[in-house]
Amino acid sequence: MLVLTLGGSPSLRSRSGVLLDRSRQWLQTQGVEVVSFQVRDFPAEDLLHARFDSPRIQHFQQLVQQADGLVVATPVYKASFAGALKTMLDLLPERALEHKVVLPIATGGSIAHMLAVDYALKPVLSALKAQETLQGIFADDSQIAYGEGSRPAQLAQALEQRLQDSLELFHSALARRPNPVAPGILNDRLLAARWSI
Repeated sequence: MLVLTLGGSPSLRSRSGVLLDRSRQWLQTQGVEVVSFQVRDFPAEDLLHARFDSPRIQHFQQLVQQADGLVVATPVYKASFAGALKTMLDLLPERALEHKVVLPIATGGSIAHMLAVDYALKPVLSALKAQETLQGIFADDSQIAYGEGSRPAQLAQALEQRLQDSLELFHSALARRPNPVAPGILNDRLLAARWSI
């Protein structure tokens, strides 16, 4: 099972990045292979000029195609998800998330921004034909305390529980996900089947 994590924050110190990292760690303890990306890993020119032929963009696209699911995390700016993340998602093919389960995560300065997941991010994921987009997680910035030195970041207990519950649901959704059948194979199966009317 392969899951990609995609962080939309351009900042090295990011609360959405903390949640993404926690998600990665939890999934790996369940035996899931996780490959992590951040928008800042890609040259800005490739994103801004929509360079579909960029080797890094093509590598990302190939891994998305192979993945069973994605965990996408973003800070909320001006009542919407990060523009750099939108640019990244725009570089994916039209049906890139077909047959995939997606868990969206967002962080923001106040709960007034919590609907950004449903009204801004989920429609884009839906346009990319995600098989299943789970209930998103929104975290208020006050629920995440950065770690200092070697101490890990701390999450409020309620957030920790919501993240755990969502990851368990995500993992279950990945396990029950049907394997897609190539159109040619499906056609052969239909032709070879015995039909009675």
